[in-house]
Amino acid sequence: MIPAEDQPRPSHLDPHGAARMVDVGDKGATDRRAVAEGFVRINPQLAGAIARDALAKGNLLDVARLAGIQAAKRTSELIPLCHFLPLDHVDVDAELVDGGVRLTASARTQGRTGVEMEALTAVAVAALTVIDMGKSIDKQMVIETIRLLEKTGGRSGAVRLAASSPAPAAQPLSGVTAAVLTVSDRCFRGEREDASGPALCRFLGELGGAAIAAACVPDEAQRISQAILNWARSADARPDVILTTGGTGLSSRDITPEATAPLLDKQHPGLLELARRRLLPSTPRAYLSRGEAGAIGRTLVINLPGSPRGACEFLTAIADVLPHAVETLRQEPDRVDHGHADDHE
Repeated sequence: MIPAEDQPRPSHLDPHGAARMVDVGDKGATDRRAVAEGFVRINPQLAGAIARDALAKGNLLDVARLAGIQAAKRTSELIPLCHFLPLDHVDVDAELVDGGVRLTASARTQGRTGVEMEALTAVAVAALTVIDMGKSIDKQMVIETIRLLEKTGGRSGAVRLAASSPAPAAQPLSGVTAAVLTVSDRCFRGEREDASGPALCRFLGELGGAAIAAACVPDEAQRISQAILNWARSADARPDVILTTGGTGLSSRDITPEATAPLLDKQHPGLLELARRRLLPSTPRAYLSRGEAGAIGRTLVINLPGSPRGACEFLTAIADVLPHAVETLRQEPDRVDHGHADDHE
């Protein structure tokens, strides 16, 4: 056992054990740099809102970057025993990755003491900013990591303390194929541009999926049903998921759920109920959407709202559970006839 008097003592304690600021006056100024990293775990709904830049408070990633830079410059005011350092450079990056937001900060100065705390403070405040910006959508966010990755300068020179975490893309629907059906009289007649269908196709790509087919039909039950069945029974290009957008409201022409329900071999109301519950804190009107969900053979069919934002928000809210549903259906035996052909041909 090392005698107590020979054990290393924290530099911020004097010989009597009292806290103090370390005297660095006899040290030479060197080029010092530090890099830190943090991670905030968020739910898929918030991830989708960040990806679409749809938060009411503004662009979460940009605000987190600015907050981290500002915090680094004020570290000595926040951490009692830190020296004031004239920072030559601070850089903060906020990146949406699988499961959350990864934050990286680097700080550099010519000084007598290191800039580790400046980098760590930047990451910590950026992480808190993520929580502040996103708490209206995700009230269970967790700051999982704040750590120093590397430092250079001073007596110890360059030290690599940890490897940077990989940054996989936020793609919960990787490998999932989909067909997108826009249901709208006006879009079908060319009186209004279809915004929801293309928005869903783009967003599927951002989530890792692929839109392999898209179409637009009027608010007519037979046209809606036929389009869905044609995709579900396709021998060459059957999608894993068919997403409809539009016709889920309360007007007399909103009949997409009524056209969809008789086609389903197995209904799955829990999918859209999950979306509504997750969207409730930020979008109570999600409960006005009357969509249906279920399976036709090995294809999952989901009715989404008609607005681009509503359709993408609903998809985001269930994106984390869809891969398991798709995989389950893929293992089902294929059937040529789903029992609905005579009704719609």
